Amino acid sequence: MRWRKIKYFLELYWIRIILFTLAFMVLVGMVVTITNGIQAWNESESYLRQSQLAIIPLQMFTWGILGLIQGIVYTYMMYWMFYKRGGQSFTQTNKKSIAGEKLGITWQDVIGMDEAKQEALEVVKLITDRAEVQRIGGKILRGILMLGPPGCGKTYLAKAIATEAKLPFISMSGSEFVEMFVGVGAGRIRSLFKKAGRLAGLSGGCIIFIDEIDAVGAQRAAETGFGGQTETNTTLNQLLVEMDGLKEKELNIVIIGASNMPENFLDAALLRPGRFDRKIYVDKPNLEDRQKLFAYYLQKVKFDDVNVKIDRLSRITVGNSPADIANIVREAALIAVRNKRQVITMKDIDDARERIALGIKRRLKLSDKEKLQTAYHEAGHAIVTYLLAPSKDVFKITITPRGRTGGVTWIPEREEIFIEDQHQLLNDIKISLGSYAAEKNKFGATTSGVYGDFTAALNTAHSMVWQLGMGKSGLIGNFSGTQAARSFFNQSPQISEAMKERLDNDVQDVLQTCLQEVTALLKKEEPLLDRLVKELIAKEELNYDEIEAIFKEFGKARPAA
Repeated sequence: MRWRKIKYFLELYWIRIILFTLAFMVLVGMVVTITNGIQAWNESESYLRQSQLAIIPLQMFTWGILGLIQGIVYTYMMYWMFYKRGGQSFTQTNKKSIAGEKLGITWQDVIGMDEAKQEALEVVKLITDRAEVQRIGGKILRGILMLGPPGCGKTYLAKAIATEAKLPFISMSGSEFVEMFVGVGAGRIRSLFKKAGRLAGLSGGCIIFIDEIDAVGAQRAAETGFGGQTETNTTLNQLLVEMDGLKEKELNIVIIGASNMPENFLDAALLRPGRFDRKIYVDKPNLEDRQKLFAYYLQKVKFDDVNVKIDRLSRITVGNSPADIANIVREAALIAVRNKRQVITMKDIDDARERIALGIKRRLKLSDKEKLQTAYHEAGHAIVTYLLAPSKDVFKITITPRGRTGGVTWIPEREEIFIEDQHQLLNDIKISLGSYAAEKNKFGATTSGVYGDFTAALNTAHSMVWQLGMGKSGLIGNFSGTQAARSFFNQSPQISEAMKERLDNDVQDVLQTCLQEVTALLKKEEPLLDRLVKELIAKEELNYDEIEAIFKEFGKARPAA
């Protein structure tokens, strides 16, 4: 075992060993030369000593300059040959490993996602207790696949696994394998696993982390004629072969892949047992997790612990990822510094949320007519949301230009929603059409501001009819998926033109039905609409409490969820 470790050490660090050996030999030569020179000096005549003393400074200066230039040139050439060029091969990977202990990310740093952490802890035990697993005849874990939305901590969790397991960690992105030349990706896969094998032999194990693995692990398909698909297929084939090759060795190598894409986007061969044996789903944090995240990130900054209510922050950030929460705290700190405050207040955090969610306020001067049109547009959204969509809050209305819009109605979800039913989807369409109905009722014509609303409403209605079987005709099936798949494989469409016409008619029926209901509602609530518009024109922005006060003034209450 000791000789095997020595072998792996020599394979990994032979370049450094050669360089240090050469440096040592040069140093020994210098010592021997200086010693012999001193001895000859002591044995020489006095007049010879004086003549030598006269030329020593010039010789030392000349030798020093020449030695310095030679050393710089030699070092640069060695570095360029073996590190920058990866052993003079375009297909080699020069990714350096990091010791697990140096990553410094422990379980305490991974906030929330308790289920994912529990799965990861079991993975660490399987990696570190491989002898116990083999003793009872079990198979060593080979691959872990982390799935979930971006910013939820997949990379962070992978680093925590490496830290707890105390193993070398090599991190790469899936896009680093794919190049324009066919065969490069496969060569880099081989190089990566070869290096991981040496590290595993030296340290008892190694963890390879491939972020965005969908770039290299997507479903294989036929070549389209330009070589790109062949390169992707070849790279994936090599990855599969290397993962199978791990079974033939005793090396404790574990591959962790992370992706934001759905599981069925990846190739089936990559997901079968024996390759990615374990799947860990990393979802967005729930209410309790968001509380822990705010407490964790706020302890890194100075904040007013009386004014800032963590429980309220966790309730109003439904759907935010850990990265979003970290960004809110970071942005709030910048706002506090800009306003010359010593600590972060709740107003700073609210301003940070608005800045991130709605965009920066633009110095754009709207005319009185444009302000009035924008006010009715946003008031239509707000009334429909408040009276028809109990799952959403009307948090803020503004007619101040932000981002690419002239105004915004901020309507975050009140609680996590994992599955939307037909009523919720219809409410989304009604909210989008509220602006159109309000403009049409008041002015008899609409503005270009409904472009984004129409796009959102049409997409939702199309999904309901073409994919979810919620049309008036009662047609069942995911017609969009079928048509897209057959188009990709150059097959004739499976859906007839008559069927498409029925589906499109159902989409329009959904939109027209929603529009009629919204138009009737806004005509009935015209005094409330005018009141909201008047306040918006006067103040330009209405916050949650001001909006609630106006609705209560008219005796309106939110419907039960």
